[in-house]
Amino acid sequence: MIVGTAGHIDHGKTTLVRALTGVDTDRLPEEKKRGISIELGYAFLDAPGASGVGGERIGFIDVPGHERLVSTMLSGATGIDYALLLIAADDGVMPQTREHLAVLSLLGVSRGAVVVTKADRVDDARIAEVCRAARELTAATPLEGVPLAVVSATGGAGVSALRDLLVDAAHATSTARDVGAGFRLAVDRVFSLAGAGTVVTGSAHGGSVAIGDVLRLVPGTRSLEARVRSIHAQNAAVDRAVAGQRVALGLVGIEKDAIARGDWLVEPAIALETDRLDARVEVWRGEGRALRSGCVVHVHIGASDTLASVAVLDVDGDAGSDIIEPGQSGRIQLVLRRKIAAWRGDRVVLRDASATRTIAGGTVLDPFAPARYRRTPARLAMLDAARHESPGFRLAAALAASPEGLDLESWRRAEAQALPETIEAVDTEASSRNVARLPKGGLLARRGETLWALGATSVALWQGKLIEALEIFHRQHPDEPGPDAARLRRLVAPRMAEPLWRAVLDAAIGAGTVLQRGGHLMLPGHLARLSAAEQRIADKLLPRLLEGGFDPPWVRNLAADAHEPEAVVRAALARVAQRGELHQVVKDLYYPPPTLARAAAMVREIASRDGDVSAAAFRDASGLGRKRAIQIVEYFDRVGLLRRVGDVHRLRADCDLFDSRGRR
Repeated sequence: MIVGTAGHIDHGKTTLVRALTGVDTDRLPEEKKRGISIELGYAFLDAPGASGVGGERIGFIDVPGHERLVSTMLSGATGIDYALLLIAADDGVMPQTREHLAVLSLLGVSRGAVVVTKADRVDDARIAEVCRAARELTAATPLEGVPLAVVSATGGAGVSALRDLLVDAAHATSTARDVGAGFRLAVDRVFSLAGAGTVVTGSAHGGSVAIGDVLRLVPGTRSLEARVRSIHAQNAAVDRAVAGQRVALGLVGIEKDAIARGDWLVEPAIALETDRLDARVEVWRGEGRALRSGCVVHVHIGASDTLASVAVLDVDGDAGSDIIEPGQSGRIQLVLRRKIAAWRGDRVVLRDASATRTIAGGTVLDPFAPARYRRTPARLAMLDAARHESPGFRLAAALAASPEGLDLESWRRAEAQALPETIEAVDTEASSRNVARLPKGGLLARRGETLWALGATSVALWQGKLIEALEIFHRQHPDEPGPDAARLRRLVAPRMAEPLWRAVLDAAIGAGTVLQRGGHLMLPGHLARLSAAEQRIADKLLPRLLEGGFDPPWVRNLAADAHEPEAVVRAALARVAQRGELHQVVKDLYYPPPTLARAAAMVREIASRDGDVSAAAFRDASGLGRKRAIQIVEYFDRVGLLRRVGDVHRLRADCDLFDSRGRR
């Protein structure tokens, strides 16, 4: 258990910690000289019969109380489990008492005690008065109703009872940890020691770390990594440290100057950085101003302090408001001035632009916040999903709120989950456990290290939209076999990740609801059946079309050569084209797929060489006349192989039509 002291300057925080532990946390000469804490100080206390791990050793973070040092106080407060709010009996409640209480409340610290110090300096009536003021101060805050202790740290009165209270609280602290969580250390001090090299200290926010592990420094443009050479957890040398402990790490492979307060050392699998995040915050009830879109704030997460602009997303569920009044809660997006590291569930505190007032606090919902579509119902539903306690429910809710699919790799990093998810079909009971799994009926798609998922409801939704789009296409283009996969995606789900779209399409093809002929997709009812006469004509004319190369005969010439009625030939070839076995480039001019595949290969070669494709370049490559070259290039525009931009044509990289590599 980590205990944090809080309270106004000179209210006895350092003296009380020394009385409880025997350790003087003022370590700097200036602190000794001035008699106040400037930096965070640390001390430790063993609970009776403790083994020194698992919450049985109590760590103390002694924070400075001076107003100008509240940011230092915040870097320590974000990692505490239990708070001691100190109020000197002679002074009573003071400005930093109120601000530290606001910080603790906004960080969600609900376990703690109020300690009235310097009891030896006043009479009983004054102590009773201060105790009443303390109860009034903490009313309607997370610390309402916590134990109240009266002590004299210098004389020793009440210290033993307070120590017993802390020991009981330490024994009651849960040691359960998420085994899948990646290790994260919020760095608040860094220094060098002879023989130890670079040493960092901080609070472990998740997972565990062992000697020999490799950690990555975030944020940062360079992927700096270091190996753990030694570990001290709760001020004892250990082989492994876990979340909830004060940890000092001796590092190999990284220089002291590369690390600063506010950085994180994390397991590489969960490394991330962001300059835009979504959070749910509550504006402190004692704040005099509302939190508005556009205002600039200091953002405190872990041990970092960064300026950011606020965009209010909703207020108590009302997406039409962009002002969060004192005492209200809402969801906001923070656009940060520099990149930081943050994960879902991390506590965040906001101070005003001049860093003189603590105004709001809450939790991070999504460190990968989008710049666009940030207030849509689907996006707000995604943020609702992030509030579930169980990772299994969060994943299920995130899938339900992500109709265009969920990037599981980004989701896992945002969740700080280092272990690969167990992706399998599970029932509802299994999904409620502390495991992230894909519900039954969903789809997965992978490209490289990125893995996407689509929930079962969304799969059914897109299957229906896919069929509807093909029905419309067939009505509008009855003589064409159907679009290719890329063109159909643009019609149905242009924002869906391409590999996930392929998975949806493959599922439809596998179920037989969609047919594929070459690169064309069609509904089963659109696949024309040739009559015996049509098949006879097709068998007679297809060799002629192949022999024609890039300049095949027109329908009238084919009919004359075959001694068949022109109307009959035209109808037969249209039926063959509808099956995807011929392509009608212009009226009455058909090309076999092998010929257009050769033409498409030329187009792709021109695009790779010149960047764009012009009709003149294709004319020169194919040896055709200008008119025929234009007809073929414009056909490629029409079916989606090319896209016209001004006087040139650009290759669509996602189109598989006529692709000899056979991606589909």
